[in-house]
Amino acid sequence: MMMNGGTRGPGKPINNASLKRVVRLFGPYKTKVAWTVLLVLLSAGLGILSPFFLKIIVNDGLSKHHLAIVTSYSAYTLLATLGGTAFGLGFAYVSVLVGQRIMRDLRNDLYKHLQGMSLKFFTGTRTGEIQSRLANDVGGVQSVVSDTAANLLSNLTTVISTLIAMIVMDWRLTLLSVGVLPLFALLSAKIGDKLRVNRTKIQSQLADLNSTMNETLSVSGVLLTKTSGRQALAYRKFQDENEKMTATSVHMTMIMRVFFNMIGLTFAITPVLVYWLAGYLVIGQGDRSLDIGTIVAFTALQSRLFFPLTSLLNVQVEVMSAMALFDRIYEYMDLPQEIVDAPDAVELTHDEMEGDVRFDNVTFRYDASQETPTLDGVNLEAKAGQLVALVGASGSGKTTLTYLIPRLYDAESGSVQIDGHNVRQIKLESLGKSIAVVTQETYLVHDTIRENLRYGNPDATDEELVAAAKAAAIHDHISSLPEKYDTIVGERGYKLSGGEKQRIAIARAILKDPRILILDEATSALDTSSERLIQAALVPLMKGRTTFAVAHRLSTIQAADQILVLQHGHIVERGTHNQLLDLDGEYARLYHIQFEDQTEEAASTPALILPT
Repeated sequence: MMMNGGTRGPGKPINNASLKRVVRLFGPYKTKVAWTVLLVLLSAGLGILSPFFLKIIVNDGLSKHHLAIVTSYSAYTLLATLGGTAFGLGFAYVSVLVGQRIMRDLRNDLYKHLQGMSLKFFTGTRTGEIQSRLANDVGGVQSVVSDTAANLLSNLTTVISTLIAMIVMDWRLTLLSVGVLPLFALLSAKIGDKLRVNRTKIQSQLADLNSTMNETLSVSGVLLTKTSGRQALAYRKFQDENEKMTATSVHMTMIMRVFFNMIGLTFAITPVLVYWLAGYLVIGQGDRSLDIGTIVAFTALQSRLFFPLTSLLNVQVEVMSAMALFDRIYEYMDLPQEIVDAPDAVELTHDEMEGDVRFDNVTFRYDASQETPTLDGVNLEAKAGQLVALVGASGSGKTTLTYLIPRLYDAESGSVQIDGHNVRQIKLESLGKSIAVVTQETYLVHDTIRENLRYGNPDATDEELVAAAKAAAIHDHISSLPEKYDTIVGERGYKLSGGEKQRIAIARAILKDPRILILDEATSALDTSSERLIQAALVPLMKGRTTFAVAHRLSTIQAADQILVLQHGHIVERGTHNQLLDLDGEYARLYHIQFEDQTEEAASTPALILPT
């Protein structure tokens, strides 16, 4: 499931639905928004007084040599400026506070929504792409939410109040000052379209770049490139993607520079035109209504207009550019969560769950276009406390079958039941607390051993951690480390051996105390010595729990209550080890392939012993 660009596409205009969704982000902060409006009005009101005071200072103070008028109105101007600045700072604080909290909410909502996506979504989407949506795209709209929305109100208030004051002073000079606005409104719209196209393109290229970095600079990626001699190939791929993004960024930056230089040039020329028109009216037409104080005050108002007017012209550029990023964010937010709690879902507590598992004519496909089902008409029943082993060739559906129990996927037809309840009718949180999975590839977070263990039970005491580690035969090794349980395991646990990681995973599962345990080839990648330790550690973990063991080495599951042999999504044989050998079918064939020529290895390989 690869996603690129927004749902609208880069060339389409902003639609009302998208704007409404963005506006709704401000809903929880109505009171603070109201305070923002009040502070803006107060700041703009005080700011507009200064030019009028300046007119009085020039006409009634300086021209008539009245020092008292100059002094008093200079003081009024100072107070108005200080007051406007204070209210402006208050407005800035509240607007930044609102903006940052909206960004926090947006990140939280997107992260929560992504957490609720099915495993199918994550297996079909690059990690770098997901990270780009959450970090770069959300970060890209931050200036719009934190600054643009608030500044829009402030600048609009300033422009309107300034235009009113300019009209009051002289409508003719005002008409000349604002006569170029329609031209720049049209220019900003066209620039906004170009920037939106480039912003969408940059975010897509950045997602590609992040994916390449994630794939090649992770521990696994570095190992792959180093051991296969592909550093140069990885670098060239990164270099090409980086070059493309650089070219797009240069193009976008130059569009912005040209736009703002044209605005700056116009605003530098306009005061000159105002002076010329004032001179023409006073000298050429003999107009006595214009005095020097009005012209000076009008110029001051005009300079007060330029900066917020530039910002307003830039609003469309920024908003249209940012909407492409909002589209990318909402594209993920709008993805349906396929696996959710049913309205009438029940909660099975740890004490209530027995651990009986039943598959009733279960069929499953990973994709609707898949012709042959991964699982086809599967029926099985595991009683609480039983060990059920799943064997078969790679791709036969063993792991898929186990993933349907905790609802990592949902069956296409038929039902998976726990204690007589369809798993679709059990709350996902209940399933998560009652089922533990130990896989061949153990995942540890980049944190201490203590915190990795507490993933199984966040409330576990230090005594419980030690007890679980002892049960998993890993406590002695942890105690030998310089920082013991506070040792950082490294990314994905690469500071530990495969066997050590597996035993930590088993200790984590012991702390969780699940009713149902899934062992997905948990020992197949280990050497015989490590496997013996892991098998011994699994004995206390399996005790009293319903266990599904996906096995590659048949020596490890000879004591299972049931052995299910899968072939192309079907259970073709079932029974105990001895029953299946007597049947002389697929299981017997697999057994003889593994052991006829490997008698010595088979004798040294430990077996899973059903706990009593």
